[in-house]
Amino acid sequence: MERPDLQNKKNLPFPNLILFDWHGTLVNTHDAMYQAVEEMLSQLDELDLIRHLRPEQQAKTEDDEKLLRYIRIFRHLHPRVLAEQRISRTDIFDALFGENETANAIAHHAYNECYRNHYGKVHPFQDGVYEYLCYMKKLGIKIGVMTNRSREFLAHELAHVDGGRWKELFDISLCGNEARRYKPAPDPLLEASEAVGVSADDKVWYVGDSLTDMITASKAQVTSVFYNGALWDEDWFEYTFTVVDHQEHQPKVIVNSFDELIDQIEQSITNAQDIDPTLLSERPTRLPALQPPPPREEPDWHPALANLTYPKVVLFDWHATLVDTLDAMYHAVDDMLKELREMGLLDHLVAPEHCKSPDDMKLVEYVRENLSLHPKIKLDRKISRTDIFEILFADNQAAKQLAHKGFTKHYRKYYGTALPFEPKVRHVLEGLRELGLTVGVITNRDREFFIHELNTVDGNGWAHLFDTEVCGDDTIKRKPHIDQVVKAADNLQIALGEDVWYVGDSTTDVIAAKSAGITSVFFNGALWDQPWLNKIFPGNERYPHKPDVVVNDFSEFWAMMLSCRKKHLRSKQ
Repeated sequence: MERPDLQNKKNLPFPNLILFDWHGTLVNTHDAMYQAVEEMLSQLDELDLIRHLRPEQQAKTEDDEKLLRYIRIFRHLHPRVLAEQRISRTDIFDALFGENETANAIAHHAYNECYRNHYGKVHPFQDGVYEYLCYMKKLGIKIGVMTNRSREFLAHELAHVDGGRWKELFDISLCGNEARRYKPAPDPLLEASEAVGVSADDKVWYVGDSLTDMITASKAQVTSVFYNGALWDEDWFEYTFTVVDHQEHQPKVIVNSFDELIDQIEQSITNAQDIDPTLLSERPTRLPALQPPPPREEPDWHPALANLTYPKVVLFDWHATLVDTLDAMYHAVDDMLKELREMGLLDHLVAPEHCKSPDDMKLVEYVRENLSLHPKIKLDRKISRTDIFEILFADNQAAKQLAHKGFTKHYRKYYGTALPFEPKVRHVLEGLRELGLTVGVITNRDREFFIHELNTVDGNGWAHLFDTEVCGDDTIKRKPHIDQVVKAADNLQIALGEDVWYVGDSTTDVIAAKSAGITSVFFNGALWDQPWLNKIFPGNERYPHKPDVVVNDFSEFWAMMLSCRKKHLRSKQ
């Protein structure tokens, strides 16, 4: 494929009809859209859509794979997607469900139900849209809107955006729930063209901001114009439109603004068009270029890599590091919390002044008043059971032991399925063993449950991949105390030191590792950003423990391991 040129101008045929996507092209409804998508994703289980998620190995791009994995585990959008607000709802659904029209229809219907709780605020995507649209009309071009949005929402937004003055400009508007099929099927474009008496050919332009829009235009065999309001760079376009199945759908032209769209229209005017030349002087005044959104502050603790000692032993946490058992875990925690009073634990909840942070204080107070986790905690699915108990009971060992016992009783009702946290986890474990490293697991999970999960995960189990496993009921004290780390060392007959790594996803794991004098690798599978990591690892006198390094996924972990190994081998020469 020819490398996309963001400033390209091509001699496109002069348009008889220009159809526009709505959200992300003509208007900005990002806040409501993303809130609705998040609400819909929290319902994936009850909608029975989890089983319809595309397998990660079938994802078309690496970004799609990360999106799929994150949503499968956390039922949330990837934090970078939320921070950048660049990807459309339709592209999200396409990444999740592909060509599964049944699943897409269920997802779009559920989204519409959720959007009803959030919609209302709508703004022109950029200044001057009304004037640009009026200019197109003066040039004799029919214009319209073709969107996956439902009529209920589009009608409301059309009536309110820019004082409602856009309504009379459009020759046609067609919504997703009115067409035979949703985009990326070509039906909506074909139906909209037919409705205004125009043949669906290259003299129909479809202007949209997403890959889905370009696929729709390509399938309908009309001219595709990518409106790059999100200001993706050339590398993004090259990557996106060189993927298998995407090559044939690359846009005919890319524009970064409505000024550039008008440039393309004027470029397409030939002597064959009966256009009064004086109209060209009525073109709207050019406006300043759009500016990209502020970048998400990604975790960057990798400089610590230079100080890491190459390991002889790598120990892993189990839940939310190697495997995903979130559904069962949260159900069991919530059931246990309902019994705090009967268990005599309500009076042992930590006092507000002893909480680590305002967020911890809110969690404790909510549990005290409601005997359950705050809905946001359950929706986020990012905090471990052990960290919850640490927040609730602090250093009260007797209370924590009772809490773990109560959890175990309820976990029996839910446990059974443990999924690899990432598809490549098994390969990483095998790779570590091939490097000659000793590999083990330290988990607060009771042995009864861990052994079942260990022997069934990934079909045939992973028992052969570990040299030792230490469970929560194998020692008197569980993490964050060092007892389990010490027991693992005794089992392996090794000394504890920086050449022993412990990889885990919680503050509890970090405290256990640093207290035992071994290297702490924080596995940031929940993708906390840097401000949040600074909050949970303040490094102050009261909470001194910080990880030695942070990795966001097993690809980063493996790259870090190989880098350390290379440095280690050089030092021995």
